[in-house]
Amino acid sequence: MTRPTLFARPVAPPTLTRHAADTARLAAPLAIAQLSQTAMSVTDTVLLGSLGADALAAGGLGANLYLVTLIVLQGVLTSVSVSVAQARGARNESDVPHIYWTGFALSLLLTLPAFALLSFARPLLLALGEPALLAHHVGEYAAVLRWGAPASLIGVGLMRSFLPAIGAARRLLWVSIAGVFVNGFLNYGLIHGAWGLPRLGFLGSAAATAITVWLTAAVLMALLHLRPSHQHYVAARRPTAPLMGELVSIGWPVAITYAVEATLFLATGLLMGLLGAMPLAAHQIALNVASMTFMVPLAIGQAANVRVGYWAGAGEPRAARHAGFAALGLGVGFMSMSALVMVLAPHWIVGLYLHLNDPANAATVALATTLLGVAAVFQIVDGVQAVGSGCLRGLKDTRVPMMAATLGYWGIGFPTGYALAFHFGLGARGLWWGLAAGLATVAFMMTLRFHRMSLRRAAAPAAA
Repeated sequence: MTRPTLFARPVAPPTLTRHAADTARLAAPLAIAQLSQTAMSVTDTVLLGSLGADALAAGGLGANLYLVTLIVLQGVLTSVSVSVAQARGARNESDVPHIYWTGFALSLLLTLPAFALLSFARPLLLALGEPALLAHHVGEYAAVLRWGAPASLIGVGLMRSFLPAIGAARRLLWVSIAGVFVNGFLNYGLIHGAWGLPRLGFLGSAAATAITVWLTAAVLMALLHLRPSHQHYVAARRPTAPLMGELVSIGWPVAITYAVEATLFLATGLLMGLLGAMPLAAHQIALNVASMTFMVPLAIGQAANVRVGYWAGAGEPRAARHAGFAALGLGVGFMSMSALVMVLAPHWIVGLYLHLNDPANAATVALATTLLGVAAVFQIVDGVQAVGSGCLRGLKDTRVPMMAATLGYWGIGFPTGYALAFHFGLGARGLWWGLAAGLATVAFMMTLRFHRMSLRRAAAPAAA
């Protein structure tokens, strides 16, 4: 008995329930893969903390610089996912190898700016006014991490776009989980010189991460290239300049969108630091919780990218529209449940980070619980914008969403937060309400645009 696939074209158009079920099945391994990547960062932080505050500061800043750089560049490679999905929907399977190898070449080209930026981390931080010793150590850390950039762009950027689009998202699941344990083993061994490994101190964490991403990329490529059922998708093809231009045209606005959002949160963190150590600590707790739960709608958005793209390529605009709104429903449903937990049990959540009975933590606990109340609103709109942008990418619509994100985050979110925090006396709460306002604006614009675009496309055959 053959198993139905997520991309099998039924005789009748799928119902909303079927769309939701297929999207959830595709999103689940992607969400676990995202959470596994977060778990690797947590492991790095915990093990670096054992070396002291200086090592934690340098390693944490170096890792953040690496992650932000790679996440932005990986945004360009999201074009591979929708291009493959639309080709498969149109039953142009022969186009898939061309897209794969052109995407592979593009990932190698994107290594150049990543490598260059990480190579100049020290002078960049000095120019920004960071202490010389910290800049020196961050430069050392980034100089090791930069060697993992090619593997990160291939193993995370390309594979995470390509595998779900061909119905092989589960490969990401098991490899990502294994990567957490490999990273932890190598981190401890290379930091402390355990198990016969060289003792590299805080640079051992960077080396462990670089080795892990190379192993991850190698295993994913082996699973893709050696599995008989997938080999026709990766048959040898020469990358073409026109196709690369198309991929870049679709992908660069996504990269800018990622950068715009990342810099908003970075700027908010810097402003929070101006309010003092206590508000910054509360902000970090609430942001860490929100970042963890955000992995699920982010994965749903990636699944929507594929599902909407497939049905758009199949010439079924109504099914593409239904796939998008089913994904939006899943995102709102999950984030509503997580928001409810934040409202009902904020002290329990904060207690995972701080000792609630310690009087020294009282002010931080109180503010963190308040910020989690704001995060309950933050969660829902953040989920909607993540899924909505994925739906629009499925229609190869990325430039207008880029402009919407820039307007929402920096035209509304940042000035609103700044005004509420520093002119209306709301402090940390004001900055978070600014984030919520910006995300709500982007969520509204993304959803409205998808509604209008998908409705227009769905009505076109009837009009004809």
